[in-house]
Amino acid sequence: MTVMNLNVFWDSPTQWRCPVGVWFVGVGAVWLYATFHILWPELAEHGELVAALLGLVMVLAYGKGVRGSAALWLLLAAVVVQILSWTLGYYHHPEWVTSNPQLDRLGKLFIFIGVAWWLGGSTRNTLWLWGLGLFGLLAATFVQGGGLDEWIRGLQGRRVDFDIRNAQHTAMFFGVGSLGLVALGKRCCYPGRLVIWRFALWLLALTVCLAGVVVTQTRAVGAAFGAALVVMGAAWWLWHVASHGLSSLFKPVSLVVSALAVVVALGMGTWFYDATSKRIAAESQTIAHILQGEFDEMPYSTGLGLRLHTWRAAAEWIAERPLVGWGEKGRGLVIDHTDWLPDDVKERFGHLHNIFLEIWVAYGLLGLAVMGALAFWVARGVWLSWHGGVLPGDLALFATGFFVYWLIVNQFEAYSSFSTGVYVHNLILGGLVTHYWQWKSMEKKGVTRSGS
Repeated sequence: MTVMNLNVFWDSPTQWRCPVGVWFVGVGAVWLYATFHILWPELAEHGELVAALLGLVMVLAYGKGVRGSAALWLLLAAVVVQILSWTLGYYHHPEWVTSNPQLDRLGKLFIFIGVAWWLGGSTRNTLWLWGLGLFGLLAATFVQGGGLDEWIRGLQGRRVDFDIRNAQHTAMFFGVGSLGLVALGKRCCYPGRLVIWRFALWLLALTVCLAGVVVTQTRAVGAAFGAALVVMGAAWWLWHVASHGLSSLFKPVSLVVSALAVVVALGMGTWFYDATSKRIAAESQTIAHILQGEFDEMPYSTGLGLRLHTWRAAAEWIAERPLVGWGEKGRGLVIDHTDWLPDDVKERFGHLHNIFLEIWVAYGLLGLAVMGALAFWVARGVWLSWHGGVLPGDLALFATGFFVYWLIVNQFEAYSSFSTGVYVHNLILGGLVTHYWQWKSMEKKGVTRSGS
């Protein structure tokens, strides 16, 4: 039985099939996951589980054009690597391994497979799902923590987090939201039906997200956001010149838009610097020690100093087991059993603030290879689906910025080790991979692009 349309908001898949009842359940589950992960995590967990497992089953049972995808082979590779690391650890350091291998540590980063299935290869579905996630974020900042009062404190210069784990994770959410709204700005403001309302909502959401980046005062997010904007701007500029010629950049409209973008960027940069200047100044001593090669003298009281010390400790553990790592408890072992780390650091922290080091110390180079292969496969899929006319240009632009942003922020906080980062990872990758699957299925069937 083929899938019928749920309603006017959600497209049915055109390139794969799914039983109607299962489709309703799966789509409902992924809606719960996207909307309530921040607002009501306990409810979202049920949606996450159903969307992931049921989606994987449907891909294997009905995904004739997509089940041979590299995503499933990489998921299998992630499972094998975790079992191998656990098994070798069991014989090498049995007192430091769990009674059974914890396969969800890398496996949860493949929930996007189920998300991509329920999106059905549709751009409209993808935008709706991402919109639900953005709604959940914005709503949470007004109903959780101090709500409006917390916004006021943040705008007065205090660092706030709206009770979303901590300020770093809240900032990460706002950075992703800002990138998406910038990339999709033309789509939101395009002349047509309800353009005034669409523009007003877009501008309001973008203003709140940009303000959120500032009031959470997370330097790595600010730097990553700025770098992503630069890369997105350069990518758009190159595409525009290649498509319309260099002279098109000097049209009045282009000049005005560019000038406004520069003014807004400078204003945001100044505001962000003013908000974080004290915290940046506090790192001057750490930077001075680094420049002089005095790594043992770096203070533990600053974010950068603490990170560099724990990264040095991680390097010592990695050097002992570089290929397969220490198992899923690796990051905790580094903190708890490195003799020269102070006791207060061991009491306050249990992770390394760097996702790549955490994967390396836990699963070795094999684990890094799996995640590196996943990143390459997704990037290649974005390119192919965009070049094939299935992935719209603004979504491809957002994907470009997101890759840069995600690479940088995960250098200073292991977001992908926490539910917050896993959530963002799977929503974004699900939206990108569904377009790649759509393109791949159409190509196999010899179907020309009919829109998604």
